[in-house]
Amino acid sequence: MPKPPTMRALVAGKVGEPADVLRLESRPVPTPEAGQALIRVKATPIHASDLHVLRGRYGFSPEFPTVGGHMECVGRIEALGPDTEGLEIGERVVAMAVPAVPGPPVAGTWQEYVVADARRLLPVPDDLSDSSASQLAVNPLTALLLVTRELDVQPGEWLLQTAAGSTVGRLVIQLARHLGIRTINVVRRRDAVEEIKALGGDEVICTEDEDLMQRVAEIAGPDGVRKAIDCVAGHVGAQVSQALAPGGQLVVYGALSTHRQTDPAALTIPLFARSVIYDTKAVRGFWLNRWFGNASPADALRALSEVRDLVADGVLSIPQGRPFALESFTEAISFAEAPGHDGKPLFVFDDARDEHDS
Repeated sequence: MPKPPTMRALVAGKVGEPADVLRLESRPVPTPEAGQALIRVKATPIHASDLHVLRGRYGFSPEFPTVGGHMECVGRIEALGPDTEGLEIGERVVAMAVPAVPGPPVAGTWQEYVVADARRLLPVPDDLSDSSASQLAVNPLTALLLVTRELDVQPGEWLLQTAAGSTVGRLVIQLARHLGIRTINVVRRRDAVEEIKALGGDEVICTEDEDLMQRVAEIAGPDGVRKAIDCVAGHVGAQVSQALAPGGQLVVYGALSTHRQTDPAALTIPLFARSVIYDTKAVRGFWLNRWFGNASPADALRALSEVRDLVADGVLSIPQGRPFALESFTEAISFAEAPGHDGKPLFVFDDARDEHDS
């Protein structure tokens, strides 16, 4: 079936609150160039980072106006550009739409068709749901890279993590259990403790009524843990750094405590210099965009293939997303930012929406 001349796209005209600056527009369907493929999008998620990009509060800023969705999608190849090898028309693929830093601009996914570099496409089996496939390239990949590449956590070792109830936190627990890694999981609320234990977390620390450093010492010994990941920053991130053993490593991959902050003084992790210096601790950052900027396309596809297999084999479970039509973007954004919601909102198109409704 020939492609239509135009498509629907969700476009932000300027920086601002997503619900205020996004508009549904009709745009020409793009044509793939050499080494590219045209993807008919079936499902694409709304991540918190997608919304922070539009607010101008993320690590990169696209040129406005911009199509929203700078993370990932699943769809089928509609057309191939000249000299594009290794892919077939009709093939079902995941597109890694995370812009590499440094790297060229990447098309947003909140539209019916998207052109992508063939080296950014991973074939996925038809028995993997659109919901799971459309969410492979960000959170599960982040969990895998943090545990196995950034920290190389070994079986039997302790891994301390904050925001254990987040999407990445839950995936880290599942992956660690599969690899024989023991986890110490930090949560804010007491009512989350049993849920994390049921998921497979070995130990849970609730900062609402427990002292983080004292509990780590009780669990892992007075020296603390050698490896930790943090997605909160602020005071909690500082406590995690103090809970490190001499020579320990902390990788910070998010700052949940600061997402609504505008005061520069609040956007910090107050480290204790004596602890860092005399115990030779290492605190460093991880950002998926910069990882893509440093990894070769082959390395990136290898890592994503590993994630795909872990999900297909049931080792990693991605919560079912909630489908929204592109026209219902204000409701989808509200759902994305509602506290305690299960699963991410997904923009779905045509038969993808039928799959979710069935």
